[in-house]
Amino acid sequence: MGARYRGKAASPVNPLFTLWRYAIQVDTIDSRDEELVDWKVHARTRTQLGPAFVRILGYLREDGDKSVERIEDAMHRKDATGLVLPAHTVKTEARQFGAEPLGALAEEIEFAARRAIEGHYFPDDLVPQVARLRPLYARTIELLERDANPLCQRTPARAAGA
Repeated sequence: MGARYRGKAASPVNPLFTLWRYAIQVDTIDSRDEELVDWKVHARTRTQLGPAFVRILGYLREDGDKSVERIEDAMHRKDATGLVLPAHTVKTEARQFGAEPLGALAEEIEFAARRAIEGHYFPDDLVPQVARLRPLYARTIELLERDANPLCQRTPARAAGA
């Protein structure tokens, strides 16, 4: 029996197999971890949100998990319209916390989906971007949550927002 991914038969025609294949290739994030978050923007957001910061970061986690899943599902279903809102959600919430690389990738997916809707086609060329989304999202969330955890020792530069 052939390889399986989330209960689906893996074949070159199956879009989930294609996503899975790309995800294996990009499982390690090329950027240095410190480049995934603009800590100055992050510190400003932390200050502005005050005690609500951890709660709002939790919303990013919940919404982000759902949005990444919805983006992958829309790619599988070849639904360009289904890509727009979750990509927009990831983009805006990521940028609020200083996660510019994640926000930029989500923006690329969102804008390509909008162009595809206007042109009445499906953006198959987004497979590599969608495959990079989950590992980038996971690593970014890991960094943000590590920073927000009061049990973690923060470096003086990060605590000062530099």
